[in-house]
Amino acid sequence: RQSRRSLPYKRCNCYSYAQTKNNTDAQTRKIAIDFDNTHEAYKSKDNIELLRSLLVFKLCTFDFLVDKNKELMDLSKKVFGKRLFERLMKMTFYGQFVAGEDHNSIKPLIHKNQAFGVGSVLDYSVEEDLTQEEAEKKEMDSCVSEAEKESPGVDHREKKYKAHRQFGDRRGGVVSARTYFYADEAKCDAQMETFLNCIKASGEHTIKIFICIKWCPFCFSPLQLQFSEVLVKWRRFFNLLAAQQGKSGMDALEQKLELEQLKESLTKLGVGNKDDIENWFTGEKLGSSGTIDLLDWNSLINDRTKISNLLVIPNVENGQLEPLLRKFTVEEEKQMKRMLQRVDVLAKHAVDNGVRLMVDAEQTYFQPAISRLTLEMQRIFNREKPIIFNTYQCYLKEAYDNVSVDVELSRREGWYFGAKLVRGAYMYQERSRAEEIGYEDPINPDYEATNRMYHKCLEFVLEEIDHNRKANVMVASHNEDTVKFTLGKMNEMGLSPTEKKVYFGQLLGMCDQISFPLGQAGFPVYKYVPYGPVNEVIPYLSRRALENRGFMKGSQRERSLLWKELKRRLLNGQILYKPVY
Repeated sequence: RQSRRSLPYKRCNCYSYAQTKNNTDAQTRKIAIDFDNTHEAYKSKDNIELLRSLLVFKLCTFDFLVDKNKELMDLSKKVFGKRLFERLMKMTFYGQFVAGEDHNSIKPLIHKNQAFGVGSVLDYSVEEDLTQEEAEKKEMDSCVSEAEKESPGVDHREKKYKAHRQFGDRRGGVVSARTYFYADEAKCDAQMETFLNCIKASGEHTIKIFICIKWCPFCFSPLQLQFSEVLVKWRRFFNLLAAQQGKSGMDALEQKLELEQLKESLTKLGVGNKDDIENWFTGEKLGSSGTIDLLDWNSLINDRTKISNLLVIPNVENGQLEPLLRKFTVEEEKQMKRMLQRVDVLAKHAVDNGVRLMVDAEQTYFQPAISRLTLEMQRIFNREKPIIFNTYQCYLKEAYDNVSVDVELSRREGWYFGAKLVRGAYMYQERSRAEEIGYEDPINPDYEATNRMYHKCLEFVLEEIDHNRKANVMVASHNEDTVKFTLGKMNEMGLSPTEKKVYFGQLLGMCDQISFPLGQAGFPVYKYVPYGPVNEVIPYLSRRALENRGFMKGSQRERSLLWKELKRRLLNGQILYKPVY
């Protein structure tokens, strides 16, 4: 009888590999991470860095300091002078949450983190330090087109997709996302140049890096609002037609409309004559199965070439296609085309430099257009590997539909799907705006519902990865339970970290007890690495203090782990501990 060899087993301080057998007797590795092992979690930090973390996190628990942090920083600058103020900031909040002032100064931290298994998502965090009045004026000036100014009220716009002065300062209630305001085309070009320089500098590294970008710094704001409204109303019209066929209340991809019945409905509504409607559905694959789903429907507005021609909407009462606005000026048409050109240039530079782009999410009245632009980039540039990643905010009621529809499109067209899943950064602002202006709250009812939505979206993408290795996802979360949920699903599916299909992401200066054990276990894990001159990232630091107030009050875990590691080192005589790499 052949003796049975014992299964290989390997144990490290922070994680373990154990071999098991699945139903087909194929062996897969299961990985368990110990998030309580402080030696592994903080081995990249010296004692001064641990003390700084403890100090900063403790300061973030004092309400007065957090609520008045901007005023206190301004006062400190006046009292100590610019040079001493900057030194104090680098010893505390800036040093904790920001990597450095420019591309060169952040290199040591990038390489140190990489040596301990943690990559970087570079995030240029400079913002204008505007007063509320200045922000409101910029928003109103940039988000109202000339047509609206000339003929106020003579349009078919919804209140949600119009600029409102009381919510003009989009920073209100936002603690964990950068906010930009459209200024002019010259400023957009300057912002794009900054991103291009960041891409070029990142391409010089031998390690793989993400660049975090937002569309708002170099996009024409009225187009984002109006194109978002068009996309939402076309989808709403599809839902109306689905209801007529008794198919309401289903998940987005389950709604398949009978083609002949759909043609009859559109003809009766007067959307077009019979021949025109027939021509709509004569594409290579469109309607070939006898049914039309949401992806087929969305493709109907792909072929309009002049940008302002996109801005037509179906009237759900009479079915007529109506212009969202009377017109765009010649200059506004040029601004929109330049916006699309900037998007194209950014993506091409990313491909040429071997850098991936992570597109951040925005408020719901901007997001449909941003997601569509990002999707178009993915269709072009994600053919051979995942270059462009879109962000999905799982506190939204429609998050699962958005993820599932985009995954299905990538599957049909054969490109690499790339997603970053977050819970969301604009909850308080979104809820307040919806209530005051008068439209449906887009946010899930509570935190538990958001958790369920996050896990539902994540599980869907993981299953897609399991069946089709072209999908990729970044689990951007500080929630330890979500990370453990992900690891459990990966173990069930036999997804190996070495395939680099499932990424993890946390902010620099936070949750090292999650990031570094994952990285040392071989998972692709990334820190969001903000950088920029001290005085120009103060708005970012101000919000980081606000976010940490809630985070640190809600959990003492990170501080207790920091204390545990510091005591361990002192007891072992490691007073002058220095990371070795």
